[in-house]
Amino acid sequence: MREPLLLFCNWSTLGVCAALKLPQISAVLAARSSRGISLPSLLLELAGFLVFLRYLCYYEYPLLTYLEYPILIAQDVLLLLCVFHFNGNVKGAAPYLALCVASWFVLSLQKWIIDLAMNLSTFISTASKFAQLQCLWKTQDSGAVSALTWSLASYTCAARIITTLMTTSDLTVLMRFVIMLALNLWVTATVLRYRTTVGKAE
Repeated sequence: MREPLLLFCNWSTLGVCAALKLPQISAVLAARSSRGISLPSLLLELAGFLVFLRYLCYYEYPLLTYLEYPILIAQDVLLLLCVFHFNGNVKGAAPYLALCVASWFVLSLQKWIIDLAMNLSTFISTASKFAQLQCLWKTQDSGAVSALTWSLASYTCAARIITTLMTTSDLTVLMRFVIMLALNLWVTATVLRYRTTVGKAE
């Protein structure tokens, strides 16, 4: 029972993450607008993913426990370019992308750097979710924000809680997934709430 459950969680997470941001990217392209999407939230999420992936690579975690992160980072970069494009300044993404590339190499220079960054990454990712929530609270309009993307993100966190408990039991990683699960569900509920409110108003 243990091995099939682990395989299901790993592969289902990978499958979900392969398409995780596609509903969000599709919504932005269809609306030809990034209304409702928080740029600070997106940048912080990208930073959190990058640090987390570097940490797992540095400590040589099993490949299946983090294979989705390169896919998520690629999708976040694409979404970031879409946001900058519809904000009328696609070149504005260049400094952020350059910083991400430089960070990848700097993070692994010393063990204490990657450990500190990992501890901070949970706060960075938490700040990312709160930035999106703040944007939603301020506008009271979910705009082009995809509830499906946030729902799928919630599932992947739940699956990763199971795989972490069954493999490494790393408390730092486990706490990160628990916090992210709670916040992803909160964002999903907020998006659906404002979508219903706007629908009734119309």
